[in-house]
Amino acid sequence: QVQLVESGGGLVQAGGSLRLSCVASGSFEIYSMAWFRQAAGVEREMVAIILRVGNINYADSVKGRFTISRDSAERTVYLQMSSLKPEDTAVYYCRVTSHDNVYWGQGTQVTVSS
Repeated sequence: QVQLVESGGGLVQAGGSLRLSCVASGSFEIYSMAWFRQAAGVEREMVAIILRVGNINYADSVKGRFTISRDSAERTVYLQMSSLKPEDTAVYYCRVTSHDNVYWGQGTQVTVSS
């Protein structure tokens, strides 16, 4: 059974930093690991993605401030968020894909106060 467990959200002041983690368990081959976010009343959007081969992409709104990475076992994905802005406030979701499935974490709230 596949399970994604996220952690690291919270309340931070503008300009601060947070690090999100997502651990993937279960027997499946991971093709990509990504972070999405969804603010109130807004569609869910991709923040950053790292592919199995190592390619990385970021949303324009977070380039230069956020960094996605994974551990050596490639079962944990991180999102280091720096220079946070109030507009980064959202529920952040981990998404992992295999060759034929998409898995989502439960979400973790990130709130940036001005």
